[in-house]
Amino acid sequence: MTVPATLPAPLLPGATLGVMGGGQLGRMFVHAAQAMGYATAVLEADAASPAGQASQHQVLAAYTDAQGLAQLADLSTAITTEFENVPAQALQTLAAQRFVAPAAAAVAVCQDRAAEKAHFQSCGVPCAPYAVIESAEQLAAVADELLPGILKTARLGYDGKGQARVRNRDELAAAWAAMKQAPCVLEKLLPLHREISVVLARGIDGACVELPVQQNLHRDGILAVTQVPAPDVPEALQRQAVDCARSVAASLQYVGVLCVEFFVLADGRLVANEMAPRPHNSGHYSIDACDVSQFELQVRTMAGLPLVSPRLHSPSVMLNLLGDLWFDAQGHERDPAWAGVLALPGVHLHLYGKADPRRGRKMGHLTVTAASAAQARATALQAADVLGLPAF
Repeated sequence: MTVPATLPAPLLPGATLGVMGGGQLGRMFVHAAQAMGYATAVLEADAASPAGQASQHQVLAAYTDAQGLAQLADLSTAITTEFENVPAQALQTLAAQRFVAPAAAAVAVCQDRAAEKAHFQSCGVPCAPYAVIESAEQLAAVADELLPGILKTARLGYDGKGQARVRNRDELAAAWAAMKQAPCVLEKLLPLHREISVVLARGIDGACVELPVQQNLHRDGILAVTQVPAPDVPEALQRQAVDCARSVAASLQYVGVLCVEFFVLADGRLVANEMAPRPHNSGHYSIDACDVSQFELQVRTMAGLPLVSPRLHSPSVMLNLLGDLWFDAQGHERDPAWAGVLALPGVHLHLYGKADPRRGRKMGHLTVTAASAAQARATALQAADVLGLPAF
């Protein structure tokens, strides 16, 4: 069967939508698809996965398992991914039988930091000065002006994993050795002022819409807080970020939901950090604060339905809930103070159905909505205090 370039017609409710990956992003996609009347099928090796728990169909298989992929294709009319590290080749295999969005070629760029940086540059989107390190010769040839920097594995890094700060050549060589001389990208360390992200959806016809720009705070490489509207980012800079993200998506001929993360530098310049070929942690607030969430947009893009611009009806703050909250100061497991949090106005609790809390593991998120940004922030600070989270 030839690879379908597009859907023959919009997929209407009643069709089955498939998703590669069983994490919380897949779970929220499943919820959105089912609310719109679609059935869902999830391919994931873990029988207790968050998405699998919620889906009508589960395919228990590895991402590269040929029988599993064939079963997902048989069940589904269109297929997407919820995890950036699903092998692009698996998506290519599925695309021989079913419409897949985003396409394997676009996902492959997002999976490789070197290809990602090169794509940013080809689009005229600024990014940090960098060097690719795949050999001892390239290591030795690193320019002095790239140090101090951050060494990142080219593939399979997320949430701060596969990264090391290096101040000089000795630390760079040691870090590369610790990463087992895997292909890496060295990025120059820049004076960062803010972190923001743009979540957009691009349809088969090239139509593009985006969520409001999100202002993000990371702790230990993991997203901790998202505020919308972005309180400290000028409108012109937000517009520049949206234009850059749209350019990146158009150049990839992207279909689906895409997140592009940016740094705002101390001098006010904008540089692209990385992108994710899926809904993003920083867009979770849209379930409660927008009239169209990032997950409904994901459904619409893969079903070929019209895209409408999301409207922020409530200022919002999102707090990530990591497994650390399930342990007291002595390391004993306990339940977080949900009753105290849920007593606060405008609080929306989302837990992902993960039975095993671990430190650093994303267990859920808390969205606070209010009539004003100031009130949303004040209530979110109260919630953080109740849970024992740091202020922001």
